Amino acid sequence: MPPSLSDKAITIVGGARSGQAALRLLADTGAHLFLSEHGSGDDKLRALLDEQNTAHELGGHTERALDADLMVLSPGVPSDAPVVQQAHERGVRVVSEIEMAAWFCEAPIVAITGTNGKTTTTEWTGHVLRTAWQDAPERAVIVAGNVGVPFSDHARSAGPNDVVVLEVSSFQLDHVDAFRPRVSALLNITPDHLDRYGGSVEAYAASKARIMAQQTAGDTVVYNADNERTVHHVTRTHPPKAADGPALAAFSQTHPPERGIYESDGQLILRQDGTEIPLLATDDVALRGRHNRYNAMAVALIADAMDVPVASIRKGLRTFAGVPHRLESVRTHQDVLYVNDSKATNVEAVGYALESFARPVVLIAGGRDKGNDYAPLKPLVQQGVRAIIALGESADTVARELGPHADTCTWADTMEAAVHTAQHLAHPGDAVLLSPACSSFDMYRNYEERGDVFRAAVQAL
Repeated sequence: MPPSLSDKAITIVGGARSGQAALRLLADTGAHLFLSEHGSGDDKLRALLDEQNTAHELGGHTERALDADLMVLSPGVPSDAPVVQQAHERGVRVVSEIEMAAWFCEAPIVAITGTNGKTTTTEWTGHVLRTAWQDAPERAVIVAGNVGVPFSDHARSAGPNDVVVLEVSSFQLDHVDAFRPRVSALLNITPDHLDRYGGSVEAYAASKARIMAQQTAGDTVVYNADNERTVHHVTRTHPPKAADGPALAAFSQTHPPERGIYESDGQLILRQDGTEIPLLATDDVALRGRHNRYNAMAVALIADAMDVPVASIRKGLRTFAGVPHRLESVRTHQDVLYVNDSKATNVEAVGYALESFARPVVLIAGGRDKGNDYAPLKPLVQQGVRAIIALGESADTVARELGPHADTCTWADTMEAAVHTAQHLAHPGDAVLLSPACSSFDMYRNYEERGDVFRAAVQAL
């Protein structure tokens, strides 16, 4: 924590969940707080502002927001927002909510990022740690961050015997400078959110790489050795064998890393202190699909870095139930499986989803496009997709890019209409898959609401 925040002027920009949590955390520091929200704010925000008697502005950012020693950003606030740019010009220090929350946290932090797999890996890591420490009630495992639970709501209560497992997005990493997790995990980097990074994959990747920038000896970086961008940024930030650098632990499905975990002959093999330990048969991994074997390997290495016994790692990898909205089986109706993958908001995630099915798929896709290149999906659609149902703002783009590679392509105006159309197009034994490749903000508040609407429509069949 900084020497003192007392009497400092702090502006919190953004009044959604993270901004509200930041306000609660800073309320008793003696700082002079001001909250600036671009929108009108919800009832929870207005009640909190009244309760804390906090100075604020709703409906836009004015000069008043710049009268600050420190600006704390919610992840939904873009770095190129005028209020952020003006703060930089005036020499105001700008930090993200997770940077600020970490100042108050005594617990070691496990921080997980990547284009795909963040939520599953974060929740799975929490499950493995809780499984390992179920007989140690004095050790709490707190899962927070981009999973929907703001870090600021738990930072101060986490003690040195606890562990905080954070899902961290690129947006949350855009404004960190001293953030230092005990273990970081960089799962993969593929093009995403290019609309927010000026179309630059490199700018997006550089943001992801900030997760490990402050790690030193005694820390661990877990990374995907099969992803070129990930390897590039890890080795550029922390050259292997650097005396003062963190330990590097890699995972791969193609080759044995010097230290880490790899897949061979249907087994996950852990390379630990010069020895190889058969960890688990790939068929015993709780979640299906190649991408989930990657996630499982990352979880195993994180747990190993936190000194979890191998037996507990095995048990946790076998028993995890998965997360909502990620390849979530909703219902089998008339011998057709309906699967909610609303969290698949980019092309690579949809590719992983399609690869996990050994049956024909009716694919519901579309939403708010983030600068997608659909080319990697075309062969997968040609091989296994019976029909495309295009939905949302990007419906025409989805239909144009992917429609010619499926037997059938059509459009739907609503999720309910898409589900009914899918029911008519699917054959017995097929799967109907909502895997949008796009964000949800054209029609819904978030991907959770989109998935909930899909679930309800399926249950109503």
